[in-house]
Amino acid sequence: MKILDKYLFKKFLTTYVFAVFVIVLVIVVIDFVEKNDDFIEHNAVTKDILLLYYANLAPYWANYISPLMIFISTVFFTAKLASHTEIIAILSSGTSFRRLMYPYILGASVVAVFSFLMVGWILPRANKIRIAFENEFIHEKYYFNDRDLHMAVEKDVYAYLSSYDTQSKTAYDVTLEKIVDNKLVEKLYARRGTYVDSLKTWQLYDYKIRKLGILKDDLTFSSGTTPLDSAINMFPSDFDNANNVHETMTIPQLQAKIDLINSRGAEGVEIFQIEYYQRFATPFAVIILSLMGLIVSARKARGGVGVQIAVGFVLAFVYILFYIMSKGIAESGNMPPLLAVWLPNIVFGSIATVMYFTVPR
Repeated sequence: MKILDKYLFKKFLTTYVFAVFVIVLVIVVIDFVEKNDDFIEHNAVTKDILLLYYANLAPYWANYISPLMIFISTVFFTAKLASHTEIIAILSSGTSFRRLMYPYILGASVVAVFSFLMVGWILPRANKIRIAFENEFIHEKYYFNDRDLHMAVEKDVYAYLSSYDTQSKTAYDVTLEKIVDNKLVEKLYARRGTYVDSLKTWQLYDYKIRKLGILKDDLTFSSGTTPLDSAINMFPSDFDNANNVHETMTIPQLQAKIDLINSRGAEGVEIFQIEYYQRFATPFAVIILSLMGLIVSARKARGGVGVQIAVGFVLAFVYILFYIMSKGIAESGNMPPLLAVWLPNIVFGSIATVMYFTVPR
């Protein structure tokens, strides 16, 4: 690595880290002012507020704003270099613009790899602690009190529960119906069912199984107090607080959750698919936006650094708007989640490619 590469690489990372630090600090201060009354009302301990909440909230926001901060910080420090004619001097020395991109790509790659490790495995564990703190000290205490529940547990198999007790992990008035070609072919009813953690199964009490035949139905009844062990594709976690639960899952856990929902043939898989694909798209967004920031700010602007920084903020705003719109459309089921997550990268990557050929060499 040449001296120039080290210089630009150092500038790249230090500007990015400083920008993220400042923005996250502002967010944390605003968040504390907003939630301080909740902390006081729920008697939260200062140590827990700092170590359990803000120590995990800060890295969450740092990673969340990384693509935008790397874009804005790249525009900021590159525009300053261009205003001091340093970019012109570098290109005049025989260094090509493509070669100038090398330290930017290297710096962005470092941030991208670190971001992937964070969103894939580290942040989900931190989010689990943070969200648990929020549920205890900020949000109202969660109680599962829904009644008359209907859900798909397998393809063509549907469950009905009149109620569920989270403490004893017991479901009441359990009904399982198997429907093939819009016809009911089998039905199970149990007065109650309890999930046994050690066996990973539901034990059904006072049950009755009915298989519908052409001439005669096949009936099976419970025998006294002996329960029926049933591996229903339904778990106590399905009744836990689902507030931002996708943020607490690692990449393998997200994949397992997606497979579980698909195996049930149930709805609601889009939010987990979006989160899963986003874990892979974010590192690429870091690289694309850093190169786009270089292209936007490499030339010396007549209006000075302020114009280039303003252009950078406008493009960052457009990126956010584009991402929010595509994500919202995907969550409504009107766009494939994979396309929705990657569409901002595809569009801005294409724009950056076109802009690359307009940069003076």
